[in-house]
Amino acid sequence: MTAWAMRVCVCTGCATTVAAKPSPVRRTDDGFAATVIAQPVQTQTQVVHAVIDSSLFESANSAGLTDPAVLKLAKIFASEIDFVLGLRAGDEFTVAYERISRDGQYLKDGEILSARFVNQGHEYIAVRYVGPDGVAGYYSPDGRSMQKAFLRAPLEFQRISSGFSLARLHPILNTIRAHKGTDYAAPLGTPVYAAGSGRLSFRGDKGGYGNVIEINHGNGIETVYGHLSRFAPLRAGAHVQQGETIGYVGMTGLATGPHLHFEFHINGRFVDPQKVKLPDSGPIDPALRADFVRTTAPLLRALKGPAATT
Repeated sequence: MTAWAMRVCVCTGCATTVAAKPSPVRRTDDGFAATVIAQPVQTQTQVVHAVIDSSLFESANSAGLTDPAVLKLAKIFASEIDFVLGLRAGDEFTVAYERISRDGQYLKDGEILSARFVNQGHEYIAVRYVGPDGVAGYYSPDGRSMQKAFLRAPLEFQRISSGFSLARLHPILNTIRAHKGTDYAAPLGTPVYAAGSGRLSFRGDKGGYGNVIEINHGNGIETVYGHLSRFAPLRAGAHVQQGETIGYVGMTGLATGPHLHFEFHINGRFVDPQKVKLPDSGPIDPALRADFVRTTAPLLRALKGPAATT
């Protein structure tokens, strides 16, 4: 993956919650007992804005974002942005997230509350909404779910070693032949995820593909995952969920090094996984629309604060 760096600025606001910490255990006539002492925990809403120049993780860390926070950000936009191949110098993002501390000492990052990402001139905005049932999700400002039916890439932050091509020199066979998929170079054992929910239609060896998994997603869509080192404990015919681990990167079959070969088929036709238009998931329930607008408005406003305009 191309590495990118960032120019950053930060602003904060805060609210206070309460967490519990147990006191030392003490002996009583009836045995042992302990009391619980409430201690204040500060939750700040922190806003970070960055313009990408060179390394994503390193510069995000210098801005105050932890690696888990960067991975959360990528997961939110995983169906919109190809974080493996698609980042460009000049891309930018703004993130409003929770930063939790006690007595001035940082403890951990909380949830990402809202985020804006501009990738290759296209703007994407997501906001966190917790419904009456307590289930949280990310939506666009107009209420469309950010979780589409498929992920852009079936593994995290790796570099592309070979893209989709109808005329590529095969590294082993030394012949010109179509490469109707995308190769993700990654360390041996890197988890591979199901790009979308569906039925595992094949699990086994297929010659040049090595250990391969095929998933039927319905509506004429199938995804293929080749050169795996091993499989997750799933049987052919099992139903898998989007993002579920199905296997691990390897170099079985005709492979010169560890990588994942990923294909996307529509009605039996090979399509470029990096360019295919992915189907949308459903929008917010109309009955929740008013509550959604009311509760997300301040989270969206946070993206337009001082950090967002620097």
